[in-house]
Amino acid sequence: MIINQNENLAIITQENATVIELVKKIETLYPKFKNNNIIVNLNATKVVSLKDVIEFLRVSNQHRAAKHSFVIVNEGADIDNTPDEIIIVPTLQEAHDIIEMEVMERDLGF
Repeated sequence: MIINQNENLAIITQENATVIELVKKIETLYPKFKNNNIIVNLNATKVVSLKDVIEFLRVSNQHRAAKHSFVIVNEGADIDNTPDEIIIVPTLQEAHDIIEMEVMERDLGF
């Protein structure tokens, strides 16, 4: 797991851990980046199953409840079948765009 942090953004990149191991590491290290928007880059894993995506549900809901963005990046995921509570996009640029929009919405009180 590689963590790149700057200002209000943490990008967590999966290297070769399983999704379950990655989620456990994120939950363990969560205090380190709980005040940042989070992007989880899973593009090292070509196809992420719905079961894998659901592993992030608890940490995603916790983070979004604290008024921070949580976005998963994977170009092979079936976006149409993922739960609405989880945001998953195919590229890092789209993840940055989603976070930018969510920050504006929060600033405007939506």
